[in-house]
Amino acid sequence: MAKHEGAQAEGLTEEQGKALLWLARETIARQLGMEAHEPGAGIAARLQDAELQHKRGTFVSLKEHGELRGCIGCLVATDAMVEEVKRNALHAAFDDSRFRPVEKEELGAIEMEVSILTAPTPLAYASPEELLRALRVGIDGVIILQGGRSATFLPQVWQQLPDPQDFLSHLCQKACLPADAWRSGALEVFTYRVQYFAEPG
Repeated sequence: MAKHEGAQAEGLTEEQGKALLWLARETIARQLGMEAHEPGAGIAARLQDAELQHKRGTFVSLKEHGELRGCIGCLVATDAMVEEVKRNALHAAFDDSRFRPVEKEELGAIEMEVSILTAPTPLAYASPEELLRALRVGIDGVIILQGGRSATFLPQVWQQLPDPQDFLSHLCQKACLPADAWRSGALEVFTYRVQYFAEPG
């Protein structure tokens, strides 16, 4: 398992991340009617840790052969982290409109990734150039809002879109806005950081 932190002073332990990955996979497997597995003593204990009962935004991403297979999450949590991970795992596997639902036969080839978010904070900027300079490549998750439309990219997306202009253009398109909407100065922008855990590929 790989543990990744984006400029985050405090976060979960590797053992807690491993427990969340187990929980995501087991939740999907049970929904598919596969044989249930009880967690080992270490995982069961970690799932009871006080830190995992806190309300934190979470995303669950599924990848198959290195390609995205589903990704659903919440920026602001309404429930404990363990409950959010279970809910988002099911939504990522079965309700992401970009993909067909995950089938039992392919679950073994799918890798899980769980992201834990900090609270989003507003990013003030006076010009498109200032916005580009303010974004921290590889660190910031970004939310944009305009006219009732919104979208977010996790910090992991910087791996595919390392240029801030490309990153913002694709994010605007995800929000069904013109690709250059970020140049208008009319976007509300928020940033957040992520600690994420991934199964070995």
